[in-house]
Amino acid sequence: MAINAITGQTAGPVADASRAPPQLAKGTTQATATPQPNSTSSAQSTKPAASYSVSISSAARAALAEATETSVQTAQEARRGDLQAQRMLARENAQKAALNS
Repeated sequence: MAINAITGQTAGPVADASRAPPQLAKGTTQATATPQPNSTSSAQSTKPAASYSVSISSAARAALAEATETSVQTAQEARRGDLQAQRMLARENAQKAALNS
């Protein structure tokens, strides 16, 4: 079934997916057709791309650093007296104990 892009346009031949492609003679190549963009998509591509500027607060940077740190870094911080790292290690140990029991 063909879908017409413009009303009143006649449908072209519909390809049968069950038919095998014809054999090519030795030394010839087969060209594939690329669909041409319609006028609305080509008009959209001529618009300049929008650019955005994002600034991340220092609190967000700190939260990202805490979320992406390794378990080794967390253990080192806990040994140095970081209360947040100590709570995180305690929570992880409690989860491990719950899984093992």
